[in-house]
Amino acid sequence: MSLNTLPTTEPTGTRERVLVTGGAHGIGAAIAERCRQDGYIPVVLDREGEQAFHCDLSDPASTAEALERALADGPITRLVNNVGAVFPNAVSDQTLEQFDAAVALNLRSALQCIQALLPGMRQAGFGRIVNMSSRAALGKELRAAYAATKAGLIGLTRVVALEEGAHGVTANAIGPGPIATDLFMGANPAGSPKTRAIIESVPVQRMGTAEDVAHAASYLLDARSGFVTGQTLYVCGGMTAGVAGV
Repeated sequence: MSLNTLPTTEPTGTRERVLVTGGAHGIGAAIAERCRQDGYIPVVLDREGEQAFHCDLSDPASTAEALERALADGPITRLVNNVGAVFPNAVSDQTLEQFDAAVALNLRSALQCIQALLPGMRQAGFGRIVNMSSRAALGKELRAAYAATKAGLIGLTRVVALEEGAHGVTANAIGPGPIATDLFMGANPAGSPKTRAIIESVPVQRMGTAEDVAHAASYLLDARSGFVTGQTLYVCGGMTAGVAGV
């Protein structure tokens, strides 16, 4: 193999599309908007949203049908697996139903979307996959199902990076936290002692924004990021830099 076998630029032709799961609200919506600003066409899979392909990403059949519709116009070589739900509970109280629901939505849907888009990426010799993990993957109280599935996404990311690098496909994860989204505030009510403690523990002394995460995703989706793969980028205000972050 020569030193310049793999492409360093995206395929030429029509505007590139980016598939974003859970792109109707929060971080997903911010990523979709950033994709528009970067010149891509966002293709959103969500239960809501006027321009989204509506589906239940926790259901394999519904997800498969939406993916088929999204790919009807041709391959999509960029993917952001963003959808997720928290299911907050202690290990002792986490029900198996909650755990299975977390696996289905947070982890299984990511694998299903990757498998659907990979053939087109391989054919193009180019692909960018970004999986939305979480700082909670390092450990967080009352996040048994969430942390387990988000850690699973990191493992999946690394395997995809190893297996697909030779095809010009990169896979990376982003670990946000704490980000002021409806999802976060629903699990961490504003003004509560625990929420105040979280904010005070952030080295940059503020909550993150969905746009902070979207900026990181933009970098990893870029054609020029082809030598970055199998990594997890924590967008957490520095919380993971010290003992308190772990």
